[in-house]
Amino acid sequence: MEKLEALRHTCAHVLAHAVRNLYPKALPTIGPTIENGFYYDFYNLDIKEEDLSKIEAEMQKIVKADYKLKRIEKSKKDSEALIKGNKFKLELLKDLKEGEVSFYEQGDFIDLCRGGHLESTGKVKAFKLLKIAGAYWRGDAKNPQLTRIYGTAWESDKELRVHLHNLQEAEKRNHVKIGEELKLFTHFELAGKGLPIWLPKGETVKMEVEKLAVETEEKAGYLRVSTPNIAKKELFIKSGHLPYYEESMYPAMVMDDGTYYLKAMNCPLHHLIYLHEQHSYRELPIRLAEFGTCYRNELSGTLTGLLRVRSLRMNDAHIYCRKDQVESEIENVLSMIKDYFKIFNLKDYWFRLSLHDPKNKKKYIDEPENWKLAEDALRKVLKKLGMKFIEKADEAAFYGPKIDIMFKNVFGREETMSTVQLDFAAKKRFELYYIDEKGSKNNEVFVIHRAPLSTHERFMAFLIEHYAGKFPLWLSPEQVRIMTITDRNIKFAEEICKKMKDSNIRVSLDISNETISKKVRDAQLEKVNYMITIGDKEVDNKTLAVRTREGKVSFGIKLDDFISQLKKEIQSRA
Repeated sequence: MEKLEALRHTCAHVLAHAVRNLYPKALPTIGPTIENGFYYDFYNLDIKEEDLSKIEAEMQKIVKADYKLKRIEKSKKDSEALIKGNKFKLELLKDLKEGEVSFYEQGDFIDLCRGGHLESTGKVKAFKLLKIAGAYWRGDAKNPQLTRIYGTAWESDKELRVHLHNLQEAEKRNHVKIGEELKLFTHFELAGKGLPIWLPKGETVKMEVEKLAVETEEKAGYLRVSTPNIAKKELFIKSGHLPYYEESMYPAMVMDDGTYYLKAMNCPLHHLIYLHEQHSYRELPIRLAEFGTCYRNELSGTLTGLLRVRSLRMNDAHIYCRKDQVESEIENVLSMIKDYFKIFNLKDYWFRLSLHDPKNKKKYIDEPENWKLAEDALRKVLKKLGMKFIEKADEAAFYGPKIDIMFKNVFGREETMSTVQLDFAAKKRFELYYIDEKGSKNNEVFVIHRAPLSTHERFMAFLIEHYAGKFPLWLSPEQVRIMTITDRNIKFAEEICKKMKDSNIRVSLDISNETISKKVRDAQLEKVNYMITIGDKEVDNKTLAVRTREGKVSFGIKLDDFISQLKKEIQSRA
């Protein structure tokens, strides 16, 4: 692994060397290795995707020259003179201590770098530049914008070919591409970035997911609520989201009766609902659920399809429970998540226990005992359920630890799907309480934040890629398409269509003048589950010719039998 890391790091330097040769005014900034490759960020570099082949060709020349990579150590003062024309490298130099400064030289190119590298550029054999993207210096939107060039590098041409093939296959499952092709969702520049617009078919799939959640939560004792999309500044001060979370919230709106914010989370409003009436210890746990729309002030450069958006509808709920109920409620939530994933046939996931950093007083509430209690409780439940998990410090929410359920998307990137958070701060901030068995107010109310199905946007992205657009029948926006061969068959086809609609089957009717082969091909491209062909024979016999999405055809099917089969398949969520 170290050798591959050195290979990719060297390749990043070869890239910077090539860009310097072709675009002398461009300033290299940083070029780290990443999973499966590397990138390098440049200032004052205006290029397009088609320019990558030219840069690749220049890289090949540098590789062929087989320049030795020499490590050079310098004082900070001498280093300043060497990189005086590059403000970005000078800024990096300031962060280094005397004795930590090193450069790597290859031919007439030299770069500030701690290493390690291959012996020479000629050792770089198999690489490919993949794409360009925008980035900000040090990830801060207040800093200059840079051009990032991504690449991949491997030890052999065979490994490179396999990786590029896998990327091509992954691209076929890209939810943005499939979402547009199947008319599930879109974006309009006039509406704004990161604000997906759900089209009728996408809304159908989304509502089926929500229907499943509502049914599941009702059986589990959740109570459904609904809250507004804006609330007063004072509420978010009380909850602690201002100032902890202010950068992720949209700017304040000053109204005639106060200052309001678009809500970035539902929990403060749910706390108010809990406090709306007094609760006995016998009533707890109280589980409040809502598919609430929230708004996050994400930087435009970070927005990605449905995975990172500014408007999101969340499968949210908050469980208000006693201390002795925390573990059992966490266990119930994790079991619910596993049941959901089984329905969707999602298998390759793992758990991450996100803990706080006791030294980071600015980010986390300073309540050591509560942090220990909460983190121990989550860890205990994970071990009890036999869940494989990793622990990550300094990744908790400001009000408590959390369990993230992690997946890799089709491109191999780690993404958080579901989240379970244990909150011990709300009870103090909102003076949450219940009446205990002695008739006294008890403020030991713990709040569990949970979103098993994430947001509609993120979960839909995963589903689209997981199924490659071929949704199971119960989720499919168009379950059946009826196609006629001639106009003589239209009346019977309309009768079939009506009967299916009356049975709550999502069906469409294609009576266009196109050939039947064209109609079938269109239906297959649109991933329709079942295609019914109606010709003279079907009209005479009052039967159906049914084709599955995989191409299997059955003749002489009775309508009532077919409807019965569909209903069973839909109800079972097979």
